[in-house]
Amino acid sequence: MKHWWWKILAVVLVLAASITALKVPLKPALVHVSPDRIAPGPVTLEITGYNTAFKDGERVFLMNDGQYVCPSGVEVVNDHFLRARFEVPAGLKANLTDVYAGRVHMNGALFTEGLGKGIVAPQGCGPGPKFIDLFDFAFPNRNILYETIRNLNFHVPMWFTMMVLFGISVVASIRALGSNDLRHDMAADLSARTGLVFCTLGLITGSIWARATWGAWWTNDVKLNGAAVSALIYLAYLVLRGSVPEPGKRARLAAIYNVFAFVLLILFIWILPRLNAVDSLHPGNGGNPAFSNYDLDSTLRVVFYPAVLGWIGIGVWMYTLRLRLARLQHHLDDANHP
Repeated sequence: MKHWWWKILAVVLVLAASITALKVPLKPALVHVSPDRIAPGPVTLEITGYNTAFKDGERVFLMNDGQYVCPSGVEVVNDHFLRARFEVPAGLKANLTDVYAGRVHMNGALFTEGLGKGIVAPQGCGPGPKFIDLFDFAFPNRNILYETIRNLNFHVPMWFTMMVLFGISVVASIRALGSNDLRHDMAADLSARTGLVFCTLGLITGSIWARATWGAWWTNDVKLNGAAVSALIYLAYLVLRGSVPEPGKRARLAAIYNVFAFVLLILFIWILPRLNAVDSLHPGNGGNPAFSNYDLDSTLRVVFYPAVLGWIGIGVWMYTLRLRLARLQHHLDDANHP
């Protein structure tokens, strides 16, 4: 059992993280306000929420640079849709106005005209004493992402696992170069093959995410293209191995190639997309803010980090199983052909 604890832990982490990632609801949020521009005078705002529970008597107001504008009337149509009538005063100070409805709000929802030096808000306008932004255990609700934010717990762990397996492969190749031991060459081969499995899963989950958020299965994005090129480089590694029949020569050539392949992997996935001069849709790349700065809140971290550890454990377990099977097959071949 002492050799199985980490395997059992990996399975438990993957199952727990996967189930939680699919079951935890998103936090309530405002997803649409129409119209998106206000000027001094009467206006009726149609406010749409997600996972909200609007009810009669809901507190609704506008906030502009610390100034509050309360409605002259609110009509709750259903749990996620309401209409609010406002008499917008002249003199609001900021170009953007926030919309609040119940416990949720949308920052900068309204472009504001008729700016001035400020207004005098009526008594009692604005958030009441019970306006507390507290929610149950739930994932962040972000524009564009919405429910697809769950894919963070599947897509990103695939890449972490791939990197670990390709790292094991390059270390085994370096050891093979230093010792000419074919056992290290076998380890490099099998870890690279297992890494390509997770590379494929990463490309598939990423393509699904791109279709949902960017509107296309594939875009001309530097990180997507870099991931695809990296996959082709490692496929070429397997082709190289299959084209050299002599084991010793194959091990040396493959090891040298593998070292350069890993360097190119780091370049295409981790360095090139992060250059500010390169356009990229990925958070944290091409000058974009990092994903965690806006989306990876404490709730997501509780699921995301165990998912990463669990999938890495599963990947390493798959590699060790393939390695043990290959070694057993090698011993059987030696026994049958003394």
